[in-house]
Amino acid sequence: MESPRLVNLVDARIAEFLTSREPILRRIAPELTPFASFSRDLLSGGKRFRAQFCYWGWRAVAPAATASAVPGERELDALVDLCAGLELFHAAALVHDDIIDNSDTRRGGPSVHRRFEALHREEAWRGSAAEFGEGGAILLGDLLLAWSDELIAHAILGAPSLSTHVAARAALDEMRTEVTLGQYLDLQEERAWARADPDRALARAERVIVYKSAKYSVEAPLVIGASLRGASDEQVEALRGFGLPLGIAFQLRDDLLGVFGDSARTGKPSGDDLREGKRTVLVALARTRLDASARRLFDELLGDPELDESQIRMLQSTILDTGAVAEVEGMIDARYREALEVLTAAPIGDTARTELAGLARVITQREA
Repeated sequence: MESPRLVNLVDARIAEFLTSREPILRRIAPELTPFASFSRDLLSGGKRFRAQFCYWGWRAVAPAATASAVPGERELDALVDLCAGLELFHAAALVHDDIIDNSDTRRGGPSVHRRFEALHREEAWRGSAAEFGEGGAILLGDLLLAWSDELIAHAILGAPSLSTHVAARAALDEMRTEVTLGQYLDLQEERAWARADPDRALARAERVIVYKSAKYSVEAPLVIGASLRGASDEQVEALRGFGLPLGIAFQLRDDLLGVFGDSARTGKPSGDDLREGKRTVLVALARTRLDASARRLFDELLGDPELDESQIRMLQSTILDTGAVAEVEGMIDARYREALEVLTAAPIGDTARTELAGLARVITQREA
């Protein structure tokens, strides 16, 4: 099965699942309809990278005699549920991340907490609209986590054996722990950087990338899918060796887009990471190349939510002039090549190898 068909199947399963939950919401209270509409809007579209890596992780570890075989109907149903569950987990993480970062937009529209905030204002309710917005979004994110687990639990019930069930669940549990703690490390870094060892800034930024994004974006979906099919230790090790550097490259590209991306493509304002004060690898590299006076001005502006367009352009120019962008591009290329080198030697099926190489190229060279 080609990736476009998988994406269509996952889109359909997500839509079907959300529709099936609407009667539950209505039965409890008609006021809960925003939970359905906001979830549907957040989950519509998207590139479904996690779903694709999960599927091709499963395909990668097929027995040699059936390496090119597509899953049967029962296996495909379970895989689509698993992929859809991972996408709901991702959506929940985005909702919570936007609250933490105080982001106004997501995928070209208002972020979920801003939508709840607008609902409060439209209804002229008492109290703080902002606090209501954050509270509502936290709860919707939690609900998406619960719904994600429903889909995933149903999917791994169809595991071929108890050992594969346990392995897939263990990989999932590890992913959820790592991304949650990675989110905290990111939150801490944005506030503690001024009192931390400046010589460790780059290492700390790289640690955030690994645990907040790289593992759960690429490595974990690969391993979860492969584990569900009974991957050997050697196959899991190879997929991790491919997935982690690729996930790092993926996030490094995201960091560049967060500063220089075209808002029409990314769905977020250009330079949004600068207003949020993201302490990324890009920022860490730029700061090391600035003299003391320029660094003080850079630090004073970075993280100011009221930055105007001229200040954004000044920060962008400063980062470019330090050579940090070129260095990050070099890091992306190096991680991409490292991932492909592992993939070439991996004990997996040739069809999956080709598809994973194509995905690697897409996620490291994307413009949104």
